[in-house]
Amino acid sequence: MRSRSVRRRTGVSIGVACALALGAGCSGGDGDGDAGAEPSRGEGRSSAAATPRAAPAKGSVKVVKTLTTGLKSPWGLAQLPGGDLLVSSRDTGEILRVDGDSGKKTEVGTVPGVEPGGEGGLMGLAVPPDGAQAGKMVYAYFTSASDNRIVRMVYDDKKEPGEQLGAPDTILKGIPKSQLHNGGRIAFGPDKMLYAGTGDSGDGELAQDKDSLGGKILRMTPEGEPPGRGNPEPDSVVHSWGHRNVQGLGWDRDKRLWASEFGQDTWDELNLIEPGENYGWPDAEGKSDDKRSRNPVEQWRTAEASPSGLAVAKGSVWMAGLRGERLWRIPLKGGEPAAAPQAFLKGKYGRLRTVVADHGTGGGDGLWLVTSETDGRGSPEKGDDRILRLQVR
Repeated sequence: MRSRSVRRRTGVSIGVACALALGAGCSGGDGDGDAGAEPSRGEGRSSAAATPRAAPAKGSVKVVKTLTTGLKSPWGLAQLPGGDLLVSSRDTGEILRVDGDSGKKTEVGTVPGVEPGGEGGLMGLAVPPDGAQAGKMVYAYFTSASDNRIVRMVYDDKKEPGEQLGAPDTILKGIPKSQLHNGGRIAFGPDKMLYAGTGDSGDGELAQDKDSLGGKILRMTPEGEPPGRGNPEPDSVVHSWGHRNVQGLGWDRDKRLWASEFGQDTWDELNLIEPGENYGWPDAEGKSDDKRSRNPVEQWRTAEASPSGLAVAKGSVWMAGLRGERLWRIPLKGGEPAAAPQAFLKGKYGRLRTVVADHGTGGGDGLWLVTSETDGRGSPEKGDDRILRLQVR
């Protein structure tokens, strides 16, 4: 242990043949039927003015298992049906499958076209949550030679290790790239749309440019198309803007979208995301009096957080801190904090990159937590990097 607005013309490509959709139609049950669905903010909420239930002010975290060790620059994590995990290596472009019980690692394959550099490389992973493609298609966000992009690949675990990925099909391209601020998190929402957090690539003005994919949260169909309804403009994948570098996305029980965001020198942020809202960057960092943008729900000094992954479990947001080397718990009462944030695991495992809720057979009160000591900014020790299973309350 340690003691220490873009529209369809922006280069979006559909291009997945129906054959790649495994004979279940091009959308595989995850796209066309829900393409007009309203965004996550309103779904599942009662129209009655009921008092929201508050999470307990104090929670707890227990590390119950070190699932696996020896990972190199792990970044994205996605859980497969049945509980096994897929984890990406930012710097090698490789995807591994990790057995959710034994921790055994199997090479799935290497994503072609990944050009690592600085904070870029193979980042977020997502798998369709249900339907014919569940567990049979893998989505990845990565840095190429020219941009950041999102691809999807057929996944066949019956093939030989290292040869289990089909050719990548680009569903969205043209996200600005740089040595820093590449965003990278992708996740399927409760509306079956694919969401992506992007960065400003070091050019803050892009965050306010609605014709740029940089500094945004994007919402699209599984084919990379604008959903038609639920975004500010029906022909655009831009969902919200004014972001500096979003690397955490998660939904609460009422299907509200929460996002973590890196600040510059002063404040990191936890934001409640509403479609069509401006979150202020570069004009505002943290809470401000700027009436043109929304304030964060919570904020932290950058030395205490530098947040990457985010998950929601047991009525609280759980946020992984890189520079802060701790896991933050933010108890919720509706769309507001129920109490002050709590910090756990401070300095025990170093930099913390990704946290996801455990929806496998052992789920219900658990999180998977990925460390990030081998990303070039940590101090790796024997066994780094690792995946931990947490029991949380």
